[in-house]
Amino acid sequence: MSRLDYPLHTPETAPEEARAILAEAEKGYGFLPNLLAVMAEAPALLKGYRTLMAVFDETSLSPIERQVVLLSVSAENECRYCVAAHSVIAAMQGVPDDVIQAIRNGRPIADSRLQALRRLSAAFVRRRGWPEEADIAAFLEAGYTRAQVLEVILGVGVKTLSNYTNHVAHTPLDAAFAKAEWTPAA
Repeated sequence: MSRLDYPLHTPETAPEEARAILAEAEKGYGFLPNLLAVMAEAPALLKGYRTLMAVFDETSLSPIERQVVLLSVSAENECRYCVAAHSVIAAMQGVPDDVIQAIRNGRPIADSRLQALRRLSAAFVRRRGWPEEADIAAFLEAGYTRAQVLEVILGVGVKTLSNYTNHVAHTPLDAAFAKAEWTPAA
């Protein structure tokens, strides 16, 4: 299958509807992540992604738990860009290194609560939205709520947008994430 070459837009080269979003992101991050530069080709996707990420940040899941969801989904979808990016972001948000490494290397997380979260997140991806009852039961038994099952679905959805974008665009890894480069296990 052939791949399309997507430009890495800047606030100056992006379609008009994406320019302010890119400028805001560049100011906030101190650089313009290549994922957003690619998404700018379709301003609605860029706006939707940024909006849904902001909404996901409003869930009852903690910052560490949200990063476990995003990193688990990215690893399950074999998204090299997002696994690298979220490895760096997760570390910045206080996710313990052993948790990050377990997800990156496909090993169980020692913390049983975070492992139940990771298991459910990955199950949604692997089973196309049909997790096993045991995955949901383990999640609830770990102390999560029924509402949080739905919040995990939000995280799966928003991260799938970026994972699929990176698959199609072969988004180059930013220098800021290069130290966490990742290749899926064979």
